[in-house]
Amino acid sequence: MSRHRAAVLGSPIAHSLSPVLHRAAYAELGLTDWSYDRFEVDEAGLPGFFERLDETWAGLSLTMPLKRAVIPLLDGISDTAASVEAVNTVVLTEDGRRVGDNTDIPGMIAALRERGVEKVEAAAVLGAGATASSALAALSRICTGEVTAYVRSRARAEEMRQWGERLGVGVRTADWADAAEALRTPLVIATTPAGTTDALSAAVPDAPGTLFDVLYDPWPTALAAAWAERGGAVVGGLDLLVHQAVLQVEQMTGRTPVPLAALRRAGEQALEAR
Repeated sequence: MSRHRAAVLGSPIAHSLSPVLHRAAYAELGLTDWSYDRFEVDEAGLPGFFERLDETWAGLSLTMPLKRAVIPLLDGISDTAASVEAVNTVVLTEDGRRVGDNTDIPGMIAALRERGVEKVEAAAVLGAGATASSALAALSRICTGEVTAYVRSRARAEEMRQWGERLGVGVRTADWADAAEALRTPLVIATTPAGTTDALSAAVPDAPGTLFDVLYDPWPTALAAAWAERGGAVVGGLDLLVHQAVLQVEQMTGRTPVPLAALRRAGEQALEAR
């Protein structure tokens, strides 16, 4: 029996663009017998879902709140996933092993590289959630100087400093009230929920550097729009989604190269239709 099933799991899951992206990849690669679905699964339901996986399954994409909860169910995880204690990709190998990886981190690096950002001297991270730790992991590979994290609480500040220590990044923390200062940094990574950074859009300086805003719906955010207006480079959440999905498809199907442009086009069309 061939392994040709894949899916994205999470809760809530209805908004996920992963099926659109993965199916577009299968179409381009001629993988007519592959399917990719979405399943509403929370932390309590995850072990049961894993028990029902048979040899037809090749891989899983994981979104919130499962990226950490899945780790005890796996036979092993990559160094990248271990570095942030978060798995967004599970590959089911032919010999029955379940191996976890994190494609968000290399996906961030690839999305920045596509915009010509290979190395930066300093960076700012807005927010302190799970995506912020992935951002720090990406910055550990491309930022040669200090990273400033703008956060709302002392507990979050302490968390970000600890992540920095683990990942080998010098992290300075600053209060969210001073977040407008972040906008003068060569690279700003916004990891906060929709609407959080809208008030900063009036503070974008002339000739800003690069903004990486991980949101993709609604797009552009007020901050991204103001940034582009003033001539700065903008990397969006769809760029991240597409790059991390390409890496997932490669791992699950064993096929390479996966056509990035086809995935981006499918993602854009799906967002326009919403």
